[in-house]
Amino acid sequence: MSSAACTETIQPLETLPEALTGRIEEKVAQASTALAARPIIPLVVGQAGENENSGKTRSKTVVAITICASGLNALLASLVIITFPTIASDLHLKAELLLWPISVYSLTCGCTLLLLGSIADAVGSRPIYLAGCLFQTAFTLACGLSRTSAQIIVFRGFGGVASSFLLPSAVSIVSETFPDGKQRNMAFAFLGGSQPVGFAVGLLLGGLLSNSIGWRWGFYLASIVSGGIFALAFWALPKRDQKRSELWAHLKHGIDWIGIVLGGASVGLLSYAFTTITDNASNITKPGTLVTLILSVALVPAFVLWVGRQERLGKPAVIPNSLWRNRIFTSICVGLFLTWGAATSSDSYQSLFFQKIQDLSPLQTSLRFLPGVVSASLSTLVVGFLAHRVHIGWAISCAMSLTAAGILLMAVIQPQWSYWACAFPVVILSPIGGDALFTISNLVITSVFPPQTQALAGGVLNTITQLAKTVSLATSGAIAGSVTSHSHHDPKTSPSALMEGYRAAFWYFFAMACTTILLLAWGLRGIGRLGLKKM
Repeated sequence: MSSAACTETIQPLETLPEALTGRIEEKVAQASTALAARPIIPLVVGQAGENENSGKTRSKTVVAITICASGLNALLASLVIITFPTIASDLHLKAELLLWPISVYSLTCGCTLLLLGSIADAVGSRPIYLAGCLFQTAFTLACGLSRTSAQIIVFRGFGGVASSFLLPSAVSIVSETFPDGKQRNMAFAFLGGSQPVGFAVGLLLGGLLSNSIGWRWGFYLASIVSGGIFALAFWALPKRDQKRSELWAHLKHGIDWIGIVLGGASVGLLSYAFTTITDNASNITKPGTLVTLILSVALVPAFVLWVGRQERLGKPAVIPNSLWRNRIFTSICVGLFLTWGAATSSDSYQSLFFQKIQDLSPLQTSLRFLPGVVSASLSTLVVGFLAHRVHIGWAISCAMSLTAAGILLMAVIQPQWSYWACAFPVVILSPIGGDALFTISNLVITSVFPPQTQALAGGVLNTITQLAKTVSLATSGAIAGSVTSHSHHDPKTSPSALMEGYRAAFWYFFAMACTTILLLAWGLRGIGRLGLKKM
């Protein structure tokens, strides 16, 4: 993309994707033929109506399957979180591998998002999405069948790769199906709203299964749902007509392979380093962790120099440097990183508060998160509905202020307080800003990338969220662990000592939320309304 495409105010694309334009022209031609023949063959009108209804049905199905992809990804994440103690006990996970069934998923997903997003743009979203459904079905089932700690870790890792097939292609499918405007805004709102719903369903399902037929059935049920999504996607997603010679030419010359390797390696090494720190903050002093961290940082300038060269030569660049000169794009990316890290990590510490401090069961904990599903889903829908009507900068500032207020309440909460006195408003307020900003980020990031690289745009978006979660959990874990270790309460595993560390983590998340509010107040000035057509 040239630097001229990156203006201070992001404007929606004026042209539809080529494949969609072709389908519209074909429909117009069919309609003209039908009108001309109407006196002779009256039934053509009815047939055209049936085709129109079929097209609407397929569009609704497209929205449904993309929602399911995002929701199922969140469901699996929360399912593992809530059933993790039982999984660790049944499979005899060693102390040094204790968090890897959770961490390895984000690690492998973050490493491969840019790669698979670029490949999806080359070969088409349909085959990549279908392949992702098959891989997710297989590896989710394999997680349920695991009998050793090594098996669950390996299969969860491959499950993260399967998500890299699904998440970028889902963003591309929505962009290809709906033009700029209210329909696209609402489609992305549903896509964002599926995450809190999926997360809550996973929590509830995990809590129920842990106390009944066992955690394995959570994976079995998720694999069945994934198989159903594959069947729907096979029917609903349109095929792309592309010659094999054109495909190979695009794969060879239309993808920034070196940039993808540099960017993916940097993200992967950084994620690995922070994952080991999450397990134990003292691991940062180990040679392996230090080398990994240094290499990940060293690859950043190499990546910047490479994509700058590509852009100067007019060649494909995975993330052109000119994009970062766009104030709105940069503010959205940084704001999403801070907000998503604070929101997801805050959820994890809220779960720890309920279970470790208030001594609640997994099922009781999951039930306490359910009101947040309603608020998070409503926030994404409201943003989707109002994005083309109101100043989006003010809307996001209000949503982030509510999130900051919720996190602040957790920083001052007392263990003896009832759920309704403080935790309930926390659960309601905390997810609003993150989920609203995720919807806006989808709209903004896909608007600055060209139509032929929408899956790559989805890869960039999801790479930010995966990395944000990893870094936030590691840094907050180091803060909480340090505060707990210096607590005057003994033993250090007592609820009183743990609560001091949790409270410090919540203050850290509150600072991140406040920073995001200030950043977006400056960065989103002048953004106006999203999804409006130019007159």
